[in-house]
Amino acid sequence: MRFRKSFKLALNILLHSKLRSWLTIIGIVIGVAAIVAIVSIGEGAQVNVQERLSGLGADLITVSPGFERASGGFRGGFGGGFRSGGGGSGSSSITTRSKNLTNKDLQIIKSVEGVSFVNGIVSGRADVFYLAESATVSVQGVDSLAWGNIISTELESGRYLNAGDTNVVVIGNRVAKSTFKQPLVLNRDITIEGRLFKVVGILKESGGFGGDDSRIIMPIEQARDILEDAGREKFDSIVIKASGTNLVDQIVTEIDSKLMISRHVTARNKDYSVTSSKATQERLQDITQTFTIFLGAIAAVSLLVGAVGIANTMFTSVLEKTKEIGIMKAIGARNFDIMVIFLLNSGLVGLVGGLVGIGLGSAISTVLPKILTGLGPGGSVRTVVPISLLVEALFLSIIIGMIAGAIPAYMASKLKPVDALRYE
Repeated sequence: MRFRKSFKLALNILLHSKLRSWLTIIGIVIGVAAIVAIVSIGEGAQVNVQERLSGLGADLITVSPGFERASGGFRGGFGGGFRSGGGGSGSSSITTRSKNLTNKDLQIIKSVEGVSFVNGIVSGRADVFYLAESATVSVQGVDSLAWGNIISTELESGRYLNAGDTNVVVIGNRVAKSTFKQPLVLNRDITIEGRLFKVVGILKESGGFGGDDSRIIMPIEQARDILEDAGREKFDSIVIKASGTNLVDQIVTEIDSKLMISRHVTARNKDYSVTSSKATQERLQDITQTFTIFLGAIAAVSLLVGAVGIANTMFTSVLEKTKEIGIMKAIGARNFDIMVIFLLNSGLVGLVGGLVGIGLGSAISTVLPKILTGLGPGGSVRTVVPISLLVEALFLSIIIGMIAGAIPAYMASKLKPVDALRYE
C-alpha cells in the first residue's frame, strides 16, 4: 500500500471521530502551549541576566577582604575538617576574619602579567547637602586614571574623572534624578561632609548587578578625607582589568597565589576573595539555564498526560475499526500497512495539537509580560520565543503522538483477518 493511500486512510479516521479526536488534541495543545509559554519565560530571564551582566565586563577581577567557604557541618567533623560554629548537621559556611587590603597588595597585583589597570577603592556613606536638602549617599573613592579605563557604564552627560582632579565628582543616575527634589545637573556644587564638590559627570542608568546608579564617585584622596575609618594605605576592594578575557582565569590564579604568599595565609585560612565577572556571568547563566529546564520539565508533565489520551483514543479506534482491518487484510493489506495507518493517525493528532499549542503558547507569551510586569519586586518580565523552541515543540508533539499510538497500531497490525471479520 502506498504511503499516500495510508495517509488518506489515517486522515479519514481522524475526521470521522471529530469529538474524540479534538478531546485528545486538547491534551496535546495544553502540553505544548505550557512548554512554549513557560520556557519562553526562562529564555527571557536568560536574556535579561546576560544584558545586565554585560555591564560588568567579562575582563574584570575583584579582590575583596574576607573569605567565605561552604562546609558540611556534620557533628564532630571529619579528620580535622572545618566545623561550623554551631556544630550541627547539614551544610553551613565559614567566614574568616575580614582584613583590609593594603597598598602592598595593590603593588603585588600590579606586578602580575596580563593586568592592564588596577583600581584601589575605598567606600562608605556620607551626608550630602544640595539646595537645603540632605541625604545619606554611598560614596566611592577611586583611582581616577584606572577607574576611567575600567568603568563600563556610559556617561549621560559630562565626563569621567581625570588624573589630577580634585574636589569634583561623577554621580550615578539615581543620585542625579531622584535623591533630591531638584535634579542634580552638570557643574552644580554639592556639599559632602562639609566639603564642596562640583559635579563633572552623570552616568547613564545601569540597572545591572553592582551598578553605580546610587553612588557618588570621587578621587580616592578626597574620599579618604571625608570618610570615617578610611586609612591612608587601606582599600575596601581592588578591581583589576585584564588585558584580555582569555587571560582572566590565569590572572585570578596568579593573584591568588601571590597574595597568599604576601599575606602569609593558606587556602584553609585565607582572609580575602578573588572573583571575576566572567565566573559570575557563567554561574548565573548556568542557574537561569537550569531554571528554564526545570520549568520545561514541569510543563512536559501535561504533555505526557496528553500522550495517555492519545493512547486511549487509539485503542478505541482499533476496537471500532476491527472489522475494517479484517476487510483490508482480506484484500491484501500487510501488517506493516495497518501499523503505518494507525501510526500516521496518532502522528496527525500530535501534529494538529502541536500546531494549535504553538499558536496558543506564543499568544500567551506575548500577553504574559503585560500581566506580570510590575506585580513583583523583580521589575519587568520578558519572554523570548526562539524559532528553535517552536520547531522542537512541534517535533516533540508528533513524536509523542506516534509513540503513544505505537502499541495500539501494533495490536491492530497483528489482528487475524478471520477474527477481525467476525468481530462485533
